[in-house]
Amino acid sequence: MKFGTKCIHAGVHPDPSTGAVMTPIYQTSTYAQSSPGVHQGYEYARTQNPTRTVLENNLAALEKGLACVCFASGMAAMDAVIRLLNPGDEVISVNDLYGGSYRQLTKVHGRYGIVSHFVSMNDPEDIHP
Repeated sequence: MKFGTKCIHAGVHPDPSTGAVMTPIYQTSTYAQSSPGVHQGYEYARTQNPTRTVLENNLAALEKGLACVCFASGMAAMDAVIRLLNPGDEVISVNDLYGGSYRQLTKVHGRYGIVSHFVSMNDPEDIHP
């Protein structure tokens, strides 16, 4: 497949319940379970849903990756990445970032020993802890 075709079709399969060639947008928040924790692959939309699964598969295929994880917001993605750090690790950030990101670094992750430095990125000489 050429890249344009991959953008549309890579990682996408017909919907098993309807046969729709393109993935429907699932707007439900909950999914039926035969008993608690026993489901057909999806239980609650905030953890995962079929639409996001197809997006992740499509992006992984485009990047020739094994997997992909998509988030509902940049703040959620940032939180997931920072949680890979250990106490004492340091983050160097631009000094004029979004206020919510600043608070996430200082108020949330700072409590767990992640040290953040906020610097001007106008001069490469300024980029040091």
